Amino acid sequence: MAIDDPIEFLFSLERLGMKFGLENIALLCQALGRPEQSFLSVLVAGTNGKGSVTALLDAALRAGGHRAARYTSPHLVRLEERFVIDGREVTTDALRAAAGRVRDAVNRLRLEGRLDAPPTFFECTTAAAFDLFRDAGVEIAVLEVGLGGRLDATNVVTPVATAITSIDFDHQAQLGTSLESIAREKAGIIKPGVPVVCGRLPEAAARVIAEVCAERGAPLISADERVQITLRPDGSVDVRTRTRELTGVRLRLRGAHQRENARVAVALADEVSRLGILVPDRALRAALTEVEWPGRLEHFVVGGTEVLLDAAHNPAGATALAAYLADEGWRGATLIFGVMGDKDVRGMLAALLRPPDVWARLVCTTAPGPRALAADALAAVATEVAAGRIPVDAAPDPVAALEDARRRGTRIVVAGSIFLIGPLRDILR
Repeated sequence: MAIDDPIEFLFSLERLGMKFGLENIALLCQALGRPEQSFLSVLVAGTNGKGSVTALLDAALRAGGHRAARYTSPHLVRLEERFVIDGREVTTDALRAAAGRVRDAVNRLRLEGRLDAPPTFFECTTAAAFDLFRDAGVEIAVLEVGLGGRLDATNVVTPVATAITSIDFDHQAQLGTSLESIAREKAGIIKPGVPVVCGRLPEAAARVIAEVCAERGAPLISADERVQITLRPDGSVDVRTRTRELTGVRLRLRGAHQRENARVAVALADEVSRLGILVPDRALRAALTEVEWPGRLEHFVVGGTEVLLDAAHNPAGATALAAYLADEGWRGATLIFGVMGDKDVRGMLAALLRPPDVWARLVCTTAPGPRALAADALAAVATEVAAGRIPVDAAPDPVAALEDARRRGTRIVVAGSIFLIGPLRDILR
């Protein structure tokens, strides 16, 4: 049955799930007139931190006077959030027009027998992003890899620079069960002669990245070696590279892990500047101090209750959140936790519950979406991991869980899936 509304057409593709490979996106781009070739691009992969680095570099490019765009995934509440041009989400009308062009291209390719099956939701949203950016006359776009790298739809571009922010365990069913296999998938974004900026990587993963860079003649840039970030007693930082020195910078994004993401973003800014896409000091400072990237250690105060939202959706993210809470001296807080069923739930809970005295109570809820782990099943796992240290409750409705926690008057942390964070953030706003 034909779907009249192009945005509804995009969402109808979600039922197809994930499919890896570049054949469909290459055909779509060809049918759309190669929109991905109309702008320069930077491709950012990684287990964690890739969204933050994408947002930081996009903000720096814009502050430097470039007509820049970013493409990220998933969204918190609205699909339009994925497509940002000149710092603003695209309008619904613009997205509908682009989605319509993608839908028409899909229909032509199906009629011609060049597509055996419909492309996936992510393939079509990626094609829509390219089309939107071309239509808006974007100069340079920062693209966040959806999953892995080698076979991700974003990898159809030929970027001027790439980045791999971090490598850890997540999506093992798709990427493999060892750090080496995950690294090899992410290394798929490395192009011959194109510089690669890497954050801190485990030794096994770093070896793979270095091997692939050597094979493809791609310059390998260690953000750790290129960028010094020194924490001051007042909480600000000094940032030094070979070409710039910024003192007393108050990073907008919180947590020690965000200092590492900032390191990668600064190294990328230096690299694109070297390539002629200038990011002056003032622009980089503006990005580091003013960037907007919601749902990541984001604080709200509602009716006198402090609520912290964090999309910690894998063990590495949970570890970073736990470290932040311990460093900030959080005690006796309520944790509202919801995840997708394919995640390492035990690993995440073990990391979150490790710091003593942070939690007074754990409330397991059901994140929105068909892949979510049910609250009761999550609570059963959490009870085993908690081992009697804190009480564990199940509250299937996330909104009811939040309201109940607010009535109790304690500090609240909402963590886990971004599909949980988004709707609750909309309520808190």
